[in-house]
Amino acid sequence: MPAFMFNFLHTYHPQAILVSLGPIHIYWYGLLMVVGVIGGFLIAWRLTKFYNIKPDHLFNLAFYGLVFGLIGARIYYVAYLWDYYSKNLWDIFKIWQGGLAIHGILIGGFTAIWFYCRKNKLNFWFMADLVAIGLSFGQIIGRWGNYFNQEVFGRPTDLPWGIPIDLVNRVSGFENFQYFHPTFLYESAWNLIVFVTLLSVFLMITKKRLSISNKLQANSYNLNHSNVFFLYLVLYSLGRFFIEFLRIDPMPMLFGLRWAQIMSLGIISVSVIVIIYRNIKIKKSAS
Repeated sequence: MPAFMFNFLHTYHPQAILVSLGPIHIYWYGLLMVVGVIGGFLIAWRLTKFYNIKPDHLFNLAFYGLVFGLIGARIYYVAYLWDYYSKNLWDIFKIWQGGLAIHGILIGGFTAIWFYCRKNKLNFWFMADLVAIGLSFGQIIGRWGNYFNQEVFGRPTDLPWGIPIDLVNRVSGFENFQYFHPTFLYESAWNLIVFVTLLSVFLMITKKRLSISNKLQANSYNLNHSNVFFLYLVLYSLGRFFIEFLRIDPMPMLFGLRWAQIMSLGIISVSVIVIIYRNIKIKKSAS
């Protein structure tokens, strides 16, 4: 990372509000979420270039996936911090202050996408691969919203890229420390690696299929080609598992691990089993 970036992170005190227009506030968190969603959608739309996908379906999937993904993300977040929200019910609706759990996005968003694909007779696995690529890109940008909200940061650090956290936002027990690990940055960087990997795999699959046919049918996108979604689940969860060791924000613990780590291990285990099973099935069908 360039030295000027170290200096910026170490000295700049981020503020949640980008600009205020009278009683109207535009928050960095919301803006970056929107930019991430638009960027992810444009990438997914571009990847349909060689496939027979109607643009309307992609727009609808983006809408339903986003709406139900955000609902799932908020419900999930509120559920594991219910001790706080049960006493502050109005805060449940203050999503501009942060508090959107990625595991809730996955549950809510991909459930909505599955129902939409089933209703409209679309290939869910193809769509899930597209959305996974777009989502990984959106996370690169969206994670910076946590920086401006001064939330989900890591343990205290003396590293030159440690970020300053205002006293009011410091976790109980860490009030005497000023600089903390920028876990948002670690996750954003990891998501960049995930995005590049998923995109490369998807393009490799597309190139292989184009060598067989000049007109690709999304509905023929089957077991032989649709491991991108599961690869996303494995790679993202792997990075999240290790980054969680640095985070100090409140979260339920189980067996000495944070809840997000337990979820990550579960997702990795199931996804790896599915990938192995699918590839065994592919080899059997080819023999």
